[in-house]
Amino acid sequence: MDHAPLSEREEQIAQAIVAAAFAVHSALGPGLLEHIYEVCFCHELTKRGLSFVRQVVVPIVYDGVTFEEGLRLDVLVESLVICELKAIESMNPVFQAQLLTQMKLTGKRLGFLINFNVPLIKNGVKRVIL
Repeated sequence: MDHAPLSEREEQIAQAIVAAAFAVHSALGPGLLEHIYEVCFCHELTKRGLSFVRQVVVPIVYDGVTFEEGLRLDVLVESLVICELKAIESMNPVFQAQLLTQMKLTGKRLGFLINFNVPLIKNGVKRVIL
C-alpha cells in the first residue's frame, strides 16, 4: 500500500523509538512484565529528548455518544507516534489490528508494535504506517 512519506520529524522520532527499544532490551533482555519495559522505555525516550504520555485515555465516539473510557494508548511520543508495548510469548495478528485501530481513531500516521519478550529485539519491532 502506498503512503505519503512521513515527515522528517516523524522519521527522527521513529529512529529514536527503535533505539530506545534496543537499549532497554539490551540491558534487560526478555522475560519481564510489560510495565517494567514501559517505564524503562519511557526513561530512554526522555534521555533522547522526546516528550511522551503514558497510558493515554482516548474517548470513543459511537452512535453520537462520547465514551470517556474508550481506548488506552500505551505510549504516545511527541503527540505523533503511538507505541503499543507487549511482553508476550508470541504475537497475535489482533495486536497489529489493535494498533491500526488506535492510529485510525486518533489520526496518527505512525505506530510501533514492540514486543520485548523476544531473543532478538529486531524481531519484536513492527513499524506501521497509515
